[in-house]
Amino acid sequence: MYTRSRVRFPLLALGMISLLLALWGGVIRLGWELPTLRPALMAAHGPLMISGFLGALISLERAVALQQRWMYAVPALAGGGALLLLVIPTMTPGILLVTIASVGLVVVFVVIVRQHPALHTYTMALGALTWLVGNALWAFGRPVAHAVPWWAAFLILTIAGERLELGRLLRLSQRAQWWFVGAIGTLLVGLVVSTVAWAVGVRVLGISLLGLAVWLLRYDIARRTVRQTGLPRFIAVCLLSGYVWLVVGGLLAVWFDGVVAGPRYDAMWHAIFLGFVMAMIFGHAPIIFPAVLGLPVQYTPRAYVPLVLLHASLLMRVGGDIVLNDGWRMWGGMLNAIAVVLFLVNMASSLLARHESPAART
Repeated sequence: MYTRSRVRFPLLALGMISLLLALWGGVIRLGWELPTLRPALMAAHGPLMISGFLGALISLERAVALQQRWMYAVPALAGGGALLLLVIPTMTPGILLVTIASVGLVVVFVVIVRQHPALHTYTMALGALTWLVGNALWAFGRPVAHAVPWWAAFLILTIAGERLELGRLLRLSQRAQWWFVGAIGTLLVGLVVSTVAWAVGVRVLGISLLGLAVWLLRYDIARRTVRQTGLPRFIAVCLLSGYVWLVVGGLLAVWFDGVVAGPRYDAMWHAIFLGFVMAMIFGHAPIIFPAVLGLPVQYTPRAYVPLVLLHASLLMRVGGDIVLNDGWRMWGGMLNAIAVVLFLVNMASSLLARHESPAART
């Protein structure tokens, strides 16, 4: 079958390279004196993280699930385009490839929606569309800051759709479903308004994030699985802690009134991208990586170490941003990167330990 490791491993590796380069560029942006590697590295920090890593990973997961050969072009374009941003000074070819990748993901979700029309698939399809719009804004010369809310919506809607799908097990009430639809609708309104009235749009977006975060804290099945033990509890802790950061991100978006640079901008978006999205990655990785690589994961309690470090260091970073303490901000950012690297090391060791154990070979 086409979906063997010879295809999956290189594509996943492409995403991991983008992640590591994004982390490297991120700590340089904070003021740490490290080798720049490439002149465009700092400017490409966000696209490397959003498209090169997360866009490629989400696309790869869909391609593996649907078993369609052409779908593997999407993560290849996303990861390759993001890395191309570092190679060609104008960035134009890289932006073009990333935009084409987002078009491809929209087509993938058209296929998914046609096969399984439901609120959760429509939500994830909207997420793919917001990734495309964000990339298109960037491609047509809008500042990266104006594309960031659309990129954030891509990840937020993808996660929300996945959690809603699992929420079907709880048989959500009509009221709960309308609450979800209202939060998503408000988010879309905020995005559209941000293109013509930036500060107002970001504030509306923040209000929608508050509504969605409270919905997730109230209705997500993680509220039940957190009472279990082992891996189910770890996943639930990741999810619930991420939802708290989504609340923080929403509050900061309302409070800071659409800043486009500086410490407050850093606090607002990293509360969402690191506190919420990365916590979701930590929690879903024990499910996603085995599905993509065909290798089981061996869970151990040490998985909590990078999670605790991520949240503690992000609290330091956001606090430093708010009170304008550069030391807190820089060390918080460096420890953020270390937490993500520890997560990758722990995941790799868990995969290898399980793969090499006698039980896994029988």
